[in-house]
Amino acid sequence: MDIEKLYKDIKVLDNDFLVFGCSYGPDSMALFKTLLEYRKKHNVVLVCAHVNHAKRKESEREKEELEAFCLKHNVIFEYMKIEKYGDDNFHNEARNIRYGFFEEVIKKYNAKYLLTAHHGDDLMETILMRIARGSTLKGYSGFQKLVKMSSYYIYRPFIEYTKDELVNYCHKNMISYAVDKSNFSDVYTRNRYRKVVLPFLKNEDKEIHKKYLKFSKILSEADEFIEEEALKAISKVVSDDKLYIDKYLEINKFLKRIVLERFISSFYQDDLILINDRHLELIKKLITSKKSNAKVNLPNDVIVVKNYNILTITRNPVLLSSYEIEISDDVLLPNGHKLKVLNEVKGNSNNIIKLSSKDVLLPLIVRTRKLGDVMIIKGGGHKKIKDIFIDYKISPAERDLWPIVVDSRGHIVFVPGLKKSKFDKTNEEFYDIILKYE
Repeated sequence: MDIEKLYKDIKVLDNDFLVFGCSYGPDSMALFKTLLEYRKKHNVVLVCAHVNHAKRKESEREKEELEAFCLKHNVIFEYMKIEKYGDDNFHNEARNIRYGFFEEVIKKYNAKYLLTAHHGDDLMETILMRIARGSTLKGYSGFQKLVKMSSYYIYRPFIEYTKDELVNYCHKNMISYAVDKSNFSDVYTRNRYRKVVLPFLKNEDKEIHKKYLKFSKILSEADEFIEEEALKAISKVVSDDKLYIDKYLEINKFLKRIVLERFISSFYQDDLILINDRHLELIKKLITSKKSNAKVNLPNDVIVVKNYNILTITRNPVLLSSYEIEISDDVLLPNGHKLKVLNEVKGNSNNIIKLSSKDVLLPLIVRTRKLGDVMIIKGGGHKKIKDIFIDYKISPAERDLWPIVVDSRGHIVFVPGLKKSKFDKTNEEFYDIILKYE
């Protein structure tokens, strides 16, 4: 493999951390080896992120062997074991947990990239599965080599290679790896495509994976063009994460679907495989329904809510009706927003508050509302949180997840985006804590 060509799309500086997911299978061990080769010419620090799914007895031994391999090659080893699963779809749940762990590692090392060993066969399987079950235009394109997430990129260098090529690479370089026997079980849909459909297609054309890659790129380019037109339409019908139904009904029929896809994809990011045609049809019926208030449930505890002329998408408040999170760093909130801890800031909107640790008792905590919540607002006077929500026309569904920032004495210091408390400082006063709601 041409290592420089393989990693030409990533931009790194000296001593940058590169985080890569590694299962100890042949794909990820091929990734491991190519990164070791890349490190010979680039001053980067490699971080191996390994998840034990605790579904096979061999997992513990594989973890030990991978950790030893990391130690031998001076690679940082980050590890987690999934101790318990819920009743959700196993692959979906495992993926969510795995990528949640990867994000923690990315954040820990302030890395720019997460590298994974997804290859051309994986791309074919994904496209075929999405065609069979229905998806969005972007979904039909499978996955991309480089994906922009909120604070980092996912990079898949092997998208032009097949599984066999990666296995051969491991053999050629005498790289040990483990084989997960569950990958051969017909219980899982992807495995059936892998065992039956892909061999048939490859028998027709051994370079078929390149055709699928071309198909993926063409759809992605078409999606980019449509995205430009969709953004124009979205600017007319969506504002402050709310879709205005009357304006939506006026736009082009094709763009209606695209606007819905974008409205959803902004919430699901790289998880579009979870959304299919049935979900979009349910949302369309919700929009045209004569009911003033109704909702549709989507995967991952997401709901789309119709409230008269407005459509919103959020986490299910029934399942996430209460949370309490200590603010030690940036917090990703259940309502899809963030509460960021800053060192400096420009502006003085209701999304920003400056506090002094002399006046509030640390640590600060962000939580959901409680019965009887009252805040001493900036400028004087007491105000019920309930009344603040009413004043700002916050819907009942949004109120259940709206963040309330309190100090350790229980004093409400901030209702992000809406109201500041008496504890807010001016630029001329002393403050050593800055919070921003995004």
